[in-house]
Amino acid sequence: MSNPPFGFGPSDPDKRGDGDPSNPSEQPSGAEAFNQLGQMLSQLGQMLSQAGTSSGPVNYDLAKQIALQNLSGRDDAKIGFSASESSGDSSTAVRDAAHLAELWLDAATILPAGATSTVSWSARTWVEKTLPTWQRLCDPVAQQVSGAWVEALPEEAKQAAGPLLSMMGQMGGMAFGSQLGNALAQLAQEVLTSTEVGLPLGPSATSALLPANIEKFTEGLELPSSEVLVYLAAREAAHQRLFTHVSWLRQRLLATVEEFARGITVDTSALESLAGQIDPANPASIEQAMSSGLLEPQTTPEQQAALKRLETLLALVEGWVDVVVAEAIGDRLPGAEALRETLRRRRATGGPAEQTFATLVGLELRPRRMRAASSLWKLVGDRHGLEKRDDLWSHPDLMPSADDLDEPLDFADRLADPQSLPDDLDPIAELERTEREEREARDSDQENPPPNPGNNEDKGDSEPS
Repeated sequence: MSNPPFGFGPSDPDKRGDGDPSNPSEQPSGAEAFNQLGQMLSQLGQMLSQAGTSSGPVNYDLAKQIALQNLSGRDDAKIGFSASESSGDSSTAVRDAAHLAELWLDAATILPAGATSTVSWSARTWVEKTLPTWQRLCDPVAQQVSGAWVEALPEEAKQAAGPLLSMMGQMGGMAFGSQLGNALAQLAQEVLTSTEVGLPLGPSATSALLPANIEKFTEGLELPSSEVLVYLAAREAAHQRLFTHVSWLRQRLLATVEEFARGITVDTSALESLAGQIDPANPASIEQAMSSGLLEPQTTPEQQAALKRLETLLALVEGWVDVVVAEAIGDRLPGAEALRETLRRRRATGGPAEQTFATLVGLELRPRRMRAASSLWKLVGDRHGLEKRDDLWSHPDLMPSADDLDEPLDFADRLADPQSLPDDLDPIAELERTEREEREARDSDQENPPPNPGNNEDKGDSEPS
């Protein structure tokens, strides 16, 4: 976890204020400190009044406001494609590309089309449409971080602080919201589709591509923009087939991220060292102490387990999409293989999606697992056919594990042996079978009651003389 979430770690020294608490000659005088404090309170009041009424650990009203302000100079709603001028604006080009991609995917997977609509998004639209999912992902992190401060205070300090704690919580929500807004604005200018991070960020059953970002991504590739658009449309459509028809997948992915976030712990003993760094006469020392990294979250064994499950599942999603799209496109697009490798490297080098995800949620994915998953899905498909390959998504217990990614040949061999797989993994049937077994056990207990230790007949016939 190299990128600690939500404001942990050292900040930019150039943004720390004018005074240096380690140098008394640079500390402001009492009058200057009073004026600075007055300005800070005035600015705080303005911020609170302008930040909206959002409650909770993150001020999402402020996050949205900041993100949209950062994107206000972009007018990318109707950017066309050089090879698609005859088809009208970008929305038409996106729909045509998605239609072609869906036709090709039909022959490469048994999962039917998952998107009921294909849309063209601007960067601003991406922020608005994905913010509800980001809220679900970020709330557990912010709750753990902000809660650590309150829990670390002695009871008498909590009582003395009173309304100040509420204000601190509001300020924390604003700080988190500001960081989230800036991060989303940056990501919105670079992300290519709604599923590029491997998570279903947008509305269900909606394929979305960002033409302006795709056009920028295409620069320097020496490939026709129409080919790039169709290839990315195929990746988006393949993701949507999984997220729509694999009923457990969306919930499992988001729940695992939440589980990881809830496990964040903070070494609250560091608060003592933190308090020693603060000079009440120098407001800059407060910011320096807060950004010192003393409260960097600790990774627990439970988090490591959740992280491994999440990395494996995301790798399986990305690997399956990689293989299915490659098989669907085949040699229809001359530059498909080069584009496939470009996108793999984009993920492997920690592109904007991974970096933003790591900063916001505290997770850093290991792209090497995605290549291993791709090799596994290709092997299973070649040996057992695409129907058996895709049937593995019918239940999470059938999915390859992290160990299987290391030994794909063993996994493929086990699939050839029906005895190695559970007979029935239908959750409803499993529930009915469990209820039936419990009912039979109760009936058996009623017919054959256990002996009563208080009954004298169960003892000897008479006391020994």
